[in-house]
Amino acid sequence: MTLASPKGNGKMVAFPRGLTSIAASVVILAMFLIFASWLLVSFPIGSAIRGYFYSVDRKIVLPASKNVDYSYSNSSSGSNLELPTMSSNSSVVVNNEKAQVSIRSVEKDSMASESNVEPSSSGKDSVDLKNNETLEKPTELPKLSSRATEKKADMSGFPSSNTSESNSVDSGCDLYSGKWFYDPQGPSYTNNSCPVITQMQNCQGNGRPDKEYENWRWKPSKCDLPRFDAKKFLKLMRGKTLAFIGDSVARNQMESMLCLLWQASIYTLKLPVSWLNPLFHIEQFLGFEILEQWYVREWIVEVPQNRGNKRMQRWHFVSTSVMIVRIWSSWLVRETTEKIDFAPEGVTKLHLDAPDDKLMEFIPNFDVIVISSGHWFAKQSVYVLNNEIVGGQLWWPNGSPPMKVNNVDAFGISVETILSAILTHPNYTGLTIVRSFSPDHYEGGAWNTGGSCTGKEKPLAIGELVENGFTNIMHEKQVSGFERAVKKATNKSKLRLMDITEVFSYRHDGHPGPYRNPDPNKITKRGPDGKPPPQDCLHWCMPGPIDTWNELVLEIIRREFEGNRNSSS
Repeated sequence: MTLASPKGNGKMVAFPRGLTSIAASVVILAMFLIFASWLLVSFPIGSAIRGYFYSVDRKIVLPASKNVDYSYSNSSSGSNLELPTMSSNSSVVVNNEKAQVSIRSVEKDSMASESNVEPSSSGKDSVDLKNNETLEKPTELPKLSSRATEKKADMSGFPSSNTSESNSVDSGCDLYSGKWFYDPQGPSYTNNSCPVITQMQNCQGNGRPDKEYENWRWKPSKCDLPRFDAKKFLKLMRGKTLAFIGDSVARNQMESMLCLLWQASIYTLKLPVSWLNPLFHIEQFLGFEILEQWYVREWIVEVPQNRGNKRMQRWHFVSTSVMIVRIWSSWLVRETTEKIDFAPEGVTKLHLDAPDDKLMEFIPNFDVIVISSGHWFAKQSVYVLNNEIVGGQLWWPNGSPPMKVNNVDAFGISVETILSAILTHPNYTGLTIVRSFSPDHYEGGAWNTGGSCTGKEKPLAIGELVENGFTNIMHEKQVSGFERAVKKATNKSKLRLMDITEVFSYRHDGHPGPYRNPDPNKITKRGPDGKPPPQDCLHWCMPGPIDTWNELVLEIIRREFEGNRNSSS
């Protein structure tokens, strides 16, 4: 029977459903998905919806250390690497935090690097672990004198002139006593998802064949150290400025911070494959990629703006008005080259009793300072106190009077000088975090005498650590300078010691080694004469162990900022 409609009849003509109606439905569905995707990304509705659609807010809770074994049986790196329980510092017990997980793909554009600093190191031979070896149950190490000193230095308050009970927010868990454990989740970013990694620290981009060094995370014994939460950091630091001050290792840490924060600007939408009909390839029109059983789409909603210059690097996160700054200061004290007494012009003179002028003018502009130094005291320099030459490093003419100050003592004096200047600055009220001396891992010599860290693929186990006398004495002098400076404090600023030295003495696997550049023809193995190739066993691969430093920075900031809010409410 033929259906017809007479002329002028207002009734609609009935047509059989066909491909046209199906296509129209698909188009409508696609438009709805696009709009819904935009709406959810721009205006996330509650944490439950965000947790489903965005991988960045997925809850990953590390249980408290009590009655928990953190060994990871599927790791070829072995089991837990636990440090002995040390004397407890003053800090609060940390609640578990939400970790950030995201699938990211951002083109890498390495920023220009500065000349690397090479340290002087006493030779040391640590025992390398065999592949697939199961580590023995941790044994307790004797307590080092440097850690005993640190107990006094990790302050919970300040002299009575500038503290109150409300300032004691870091009482409780010791962040620096614990163990390294294998985390199969891996790092929060990759060398391809962060465009600000200096090429010499881009170990994977430079051909390093192993990757497990990226997966080891630090777990304090009596609390949790959450994975770095970029959004939480930006929230805590809203409208504030954080400055990294120091040498190339400080730059290394600053770039790690930027890489971690960069991930906060990447939003990821994930939809089950079953939601879209693959036969129509809708995902191609919507810009999705297929990852296992998910359609994944990413948006970069904010790229931090580089507003710096050669003197000061500044990265601005516009949405939260957070500024990340780096200032280069090799020794943290005044540096001149003019002739003084018997020290000729051109030789670097360090005025150990005067802070770096180029640095001090900016101090009032900072809310948080992460300051560090030490390795440049292995370089040639002359030490000056009260306009008198008192010592030198790699420079002391024959016939000169005996030196009163060597490079290790000079380091301790410089720490006291710069911290005293910060703690007495009339216009500074911020938080200063002193990152303790970063250990190097040149074995069998120094950086320029055949020292090597080639082939280290996992952390040292308890009992395998060979103490480095130079690292220990530098740490001791730094802590002593810290303590002396605390006694001189007159302003309302806060000072905290982030004591990573012993913790990171176990991470000989985290350095670039011979993988310092992308040259495919570089030498990475010892030659016929047994000599190792040139390598970097001071700076840290990115991603890698150095990201833990910024997890500690975030935890210290959280304790200070949230603790103060809680005590004032």
